Amino acid sequence: MIDFLLYALLAGIGVAAVAGPLGCFVVWRRMAYFGDTLAHSALLGVAMGVLLNIDLGIAVALICLLMALGLVALEQQEILALDTLLGILSHASLAAGLVVISLLSDVRVDLMSLLFGDLLSVTKADLMVIYIGAVIAILLLATLWKSLINITVEAELAAVEGVNVARVRTALMVITALVIAIAMKIVGVLLITALLIIPAATARRISSTPESMAVIASLLAMLSVVSGLATSWYIDTPAGPSIVISATLLFCLSLSCKQKG
Repeated sequence: MIDFLLYALLAGIGVAAVAGPLGCFVVWRRMAYFGDTLAHSALLGVAMGVLLNIDLGIAVALICLLMALGLVALEQQEILALDTLLGILSHASLAAGLVVISLLSDVRVDLMSLLFGDLLSVTKADLMVIYIGAVIAILLLATLWKSLINITVEAELAAVEGVNVARVRTALMVITALVIAIAMKIVGVLLITALLIIPAATARRISSTPESMAVIASLLAMLSVVSGLATSWYIDTPAGPSIVISATLLFCLSLSCKQKG
């Protein structure tokens, strides 16, 4: 039982550590809908993984990555407004995933765990994947931090200063796809974006610099995981939704604080 709870706690903390700084850019760049689009495409990744009999984590990561790169390409062509394009791809990928799963009559898929997470079933192998993915994402964010801040503040000025704006934007989308792929086990397809946005939005109210906001967002995400897991354990509620509710309560508490900066 101790191992059972420890794996869940470590998995949640691993995802929360990278969700903090990444969530800051999601909030700053107003990328919430982009996060939803990638999260919904994760379900299609699961369906394709089952259909093709390949590892679900790899399938989800590949589908999210392809979706992110496809969005970059379509955005550059300016075929449609970005929010319209995101809306189409988000719901189309979610619907396609559900349709493919429904056609797999000889395979039983737990839709509830896919949609809302299954933190309490984390294994050692899951932990390894989560922490390897989290370390890669954090290293990429640290390497690109200054460039990401520059293009967030003023993309045109960053380009004049020599920043390859398109490459940095693409890298951010790829990192987001990676984190969503590893976070699906924790809070599920429908709640992944909430774990990115809510702690970052809370941290924004009580921090004065980008770096402090990233650190505080990670700590708040970790606190949400711990309190959500405790709630799930004591009153028998789903772990993923409990984590998101804990994060939301922290945000409500932050509303009593005067926003900095």
